[in-house]
Amino acid sequence: MAEEESHGRARRRRVLAIVNAGAGTVVVGGRAIEEAIAEIGANSGLVITVEPVDGDSIERAARRGLEAARDGRFDVIAVGGGDGTIRAAATLFADTGVPLAILPLGTLNHFARDVGIPGDLAAAVGLIATGEVRAVDAGVPTVQLRFKPGDARAMQGEVRAAVAAVQGTPALLFINDHWQAAIEAGAYGVHLGQEDLDALTESDVDAIRRAGLRLGVSTHGYAEMQRADAVSPSYLALGAVFPTTLKQMATAPQGLTRLKCYAQLMHGYPLVAIGGFDVSRVPAAMAAGVGSVAVVRAIVGADDPEGAARALMDSIAAHPPAAGR
Repeated sequence: MAEEESHGRARRRRVLAIVNAGAGTVVVGGRAIEEAIAEIGANSGLVITVEPVDGDSIERAARRGLEAARDGRFDVIAVGGGDGTIRAAATLFADTGVPLAILPLGTLNHFARDVGIPGDLAAAVGLIATGEVRAVDAGVPTVQLRFKPGDARAMQGEVRAAVAAVQGTPALLFINDHWQAAIEAGAYGVHLGQEDLDALTESDVDAIRRAGLRLGVSTHGYAEMQRADAVSPSYLALGAVFPTTLKQMATAPQGLTRLKCYAQLMHGYPLVAIGGFDVSRVPAAMAAGVGSVAVVRAIVGADDPEGAARALMDSIAAHPPAAGR
């Protein structure tokens, strides 16, 4: 992709690296992250300018970078941070024709893994020098941000960045656990587990309702469904249907027979099957009566994440929920 100079040597790529200074990775080898990126970039043959900004300024900085690239001052804009930071920039750069590179520096870097970016900083920067530009657009209709750091500021920044990332797209964003931050950032909804649900007071539930936040709740059996029903959620997640390695489950896999029973019992709610799903298991889940399935590894662990997402959505569309749900 590098352009050729008149004397025959490939022109070095000019890169503006915009780095979220509040991301999970701020020091590499005892050096500040911006110093490390600048050194690695120079050693990789890049002409690189590093601009550290706070989480609230990522979108503004990315817009400036986009205009600078359009003006011909940079060949590539790189953005460093976690999933929320990257998605905010990716949404802004969509369909602009300006290459966006990813530096995975956050606590969660699923987006980078989705598109094959190495987790090692040196390798990720090196890829900017040698990699080819390709389009990325999975188009999933609903996404959930799972972010569990000890740093409240980092969490709030990731939530705000994630909300900004889906603006202008059809995607509905649910924030896992952090309902106060979801309200402040203007997220579409919040997803709560049973422990989080138990911790809610009546005034908390009222605050969620007043804010217009949609509420999803995880359930793992009849008793938890009854508890969830008491708050009239926007949807119920049922599972884990199959074994999963994503998290330690307190209950055994529920299986398809129980999933069908749960779907019949809770048919008044939109239902999502969770736990151990891939595209081969979608038809059976839809036949059990749910409206959709939730996945993580089936997409982020795939060799072709965009293709995996499209295949899942195509399978769901081809297998509408069983009648009588």
